[in-house]
Amino acid sequence: MSILNVTNLSHGFGDRAIFHDVSFRLLKGEHIGLIGANGEGKSTFMNIVTNRLMPDEGNVEWAKHVHAGYLDQHAVLEKGMTLRTVLQSAFSYLFELEEKMNQICDSMGNAEGDELQDMIDELGTIQDLLMIHDFYIIDSKVEEIAHALGLDEIGLDVDVTDLSGGQRTKLLLGKLLLEKPDILLLDEPTNYLDVQHIEWLKRYLNDYENAFILISHDIPFLNSVVNIIYHMENQELNRYVGDYDKFMDVYEMKKTQLEAAYKRQQKEIEELEDFVARNKARVSTRNMAMSRQKKLDKMEVIELAKDKPKPEFNFKEARAAGRYIFQTEDFVIGYDEPLSSSLTLSMERGEKIALVGANGIGKTTLLKSILGLIPSLSGKVTLGDYLNIGYFEQEMLPGNTSTCLEEIWKEFPGYTQYEVRSALAKCGLTTKHIESQVRVLSGGEQAKVRLCKLINRETNILLLDEPTNHLDVDAKDELKRALKAFKGSILLICHEPEFYKGLVTQVWDCTKWTTKK
Repeated sequence: MSILNVTNLSHGFGDRAIFHDVSFRLLKGEHIGLIGANGEGKSTFMNIVTNRLMPDEGNVEWAKHVHAGYLDQHAVLEKGMTLRTVLQSAFSYLFELEEKMNQICDSMGNAEGDELQDMIDELGTIQDLLMIHDFYIIDSKVEEIAHALGLDEIGLDVDVTDLSGGQRTKLLLGKLLLEKPDILLLDEPTNYLDVQHIEWLKRYLNDYENAFILISHDIPFLNSVVNIIYHMENQELNRYVGDYDKFMDVYEMKKTQLEAAYKRQQKEIEELEDFVARNKARVSTRNMAMSRQKKLDKMEVIELAKDKPKPEFNFKEARAAGRYIFQTEDFVIGYDEPLSSSLTLSMERGEKIALVGANGIGKTTLLKSILGLIPSLSGKVTLGDYLNIGYFEQEMLPGNTSTCLEEIWKEFPGYTQYEVRSALAKCGLTTKHIESQVRVLSGGEQAKVRLCKLINRETNILLLDEPTNHLDVDAKDELKRALKAFKGSILLICHEPEFYKGLVTQVWDCTKWTTKK
C-alpha cells in the first residue's frame, strides 16, 4: 500500500534547478535512506512533502488519515518555552482531533441516514486514533520519553534557550516520538547526538514497524537501519533496494556501464559523421550518406552527468607554537553552576585530541573557556606562546544576510574577487552557491563556508566543535585527510568514532570530569 506518492515534481530557487520531473513513493514498512551530496535538495524535498514549501510543478499525495512527524533541525524554539511545554506540544494534533470529535457529536442530533452513518464512522476512526496515540495518558508518556532520552536529567522546567545543540536535538526527537506519527521524517537526526543516544535511536528505528524517511551522511548508521535507498543527484531521484553499501555497489556498476556505453556511442557517432562528411557530395554514395545522417538524427545521445566539484581542504600553517598549547590549574567551567570538577589539564604542541562524551556535559563550554570566550568559574588557564588559533563553531549566527562572497571578504578584505571565488570553489561550492546568501544554503554548504574561513587563515592550533555535522561523505573524507596532514595541534569535539580514529593521538572522555551525571 502506498502511503505517499510524489509525481512529476520540479522545483528550483531562482535559476538554480533542484528537481526535474521527479517521482517518489513510500510503501508501508519501508525504511528509506534519502542520500545525496550537500545542496542536492534533500531538506527541500522534506519541506515539500510536509507542505512547508510549494513545488513549482508536480503533486504530493498522502494516504488518508496518515499523520507524518518531521524532525526538523531548524524548528523554532522560543525563549520562555520549557522542555515540558515543548514535549506536551506533541499532542496538539490530538487536541485538534478531540475538538473535531466534539463538533461531530454536537452535529449528530441533526443528522440522519447516510450522513449520520458517515459521522458515526468518522467518530470511531477519531476515537481509535486518540487511543492509539496515547491521548488519555499524556503526562506519563511525557515523563517516560524524557527519561529515555536523558531530558529529565537536564530538568523539564529548564528554558529551551539554555540547551546545547545535542540537547536541543534530543528534545525535538522526544517531541516527535511522543506524537507517535504513522510516518517518521528525520533530517540528519544523529547531528549533535552523542554515541549513547545514537545507539538508542538505532534500536528504536530497527524496532519501528511503520515507515520512515531518513536523511543522513552517517554511513554506519544508515547501514544499520534502512532497507531502501533513494539517491538524489543531478535533479533526479533514483530508487535502490538494500542498504547504503548495496547501493554503492549497484551505483558504481551502473556508472561504469554508462561510461562504457557513452564511449561506444561516441565512437559510432564519430564514424557516422565521418562517413556522411566524405560521401554526401558524391552521387553514387549520397543515399548511403543520407541513411547514416537519419540514423544520427534519430539517435538518443547518452549524456554523462557533470562531476560535482569535490572539496579540497588544505590548512595554511603558521610558525610552530611553543611547547605547551594550554595548561589549566584547578579550572572549573560552567555558567550559573559548575559543569566540571576541578581540572588540571595540559596539551602539548603536535597533539591531536578528541573530546568525547554525552551532550550537555560541557565540551563546547571547555573549548570556549580555553579561548576566553566564556569566563571560568574558578582556577586559571595559561595559553602557550606563539599560538595562532583557528576556531570552528557548530553553527553560523542566525539572521546572517551576507552572500558567501561577502562572508569571505569580511574575513580577508585584502583578497581579490578572483581569490575569494577560488577559495570557495576549492571548498566544493559552485558559482551559484557563491553568489547566494549564506542563510539559503544547506547545512553542509554553510559548513563549507565556515571551513573556507578556517583553512585560509594561518593557524597552528585548531579548535573544532563537531565539524562533521551536515558534511557529505566526500567532504568528511577530505576533511579527515587534511586534518591528518595538518602539522599543528587539534582539539576536536566529535561523536563519530570512525572520523577521529586514525586522526587523533588521544581521546579525552569528558564524562570523567563532568558534574552532569
